[in-house]
Amino acid sequence: MPHVIVEYSANLDEAIDVGGLCETLRMAAAAIDEIAMPGVRVRAYRADHHAIADGAEGHGFVDISVRLRGGRSGAVKDKVAKLLFEAAREFIDPCMSGNSLALSLEVRDIDPELSPKTGTIRDHLRGSP
Repeated sequence: MPHVIVEYSANLDEAIDVGGLCETLRMAAAAIDEIAMPGVRVRAYRADHHAIADGAEGHGFVDISVRLRGGRSGAVKDKVAKLLFEAAREFIDPCMSGNSLALSLEVRDIDPELSPKTGTIRDHLRGSP
């Protein structure tokens, strides 16, 4: 883990390279020692319909949810939140200076007893035996 889910307002399509943001978040998550790189998943969803603040069309948002398998310490969750938020903020900063934009991030636990997993990604990673 983690699963990193980016939700963003459709009016940011031209202002932010969402694919680049996903790759930035993937690299930041994979660089955290307490996270297993093969479990990193980053995806983005555009919100075609949104209403923000006073309703002006120019307001936009990027909201990032980070889901971690339960059992991690508060210190690890804090580290993940800070590092991923800073990576997103640095990537989005050029857009923020000229646009009305809200950036947020939240870390949540996934209950391991209620979240069965299987997969073959580790079998297919480059350099695997």
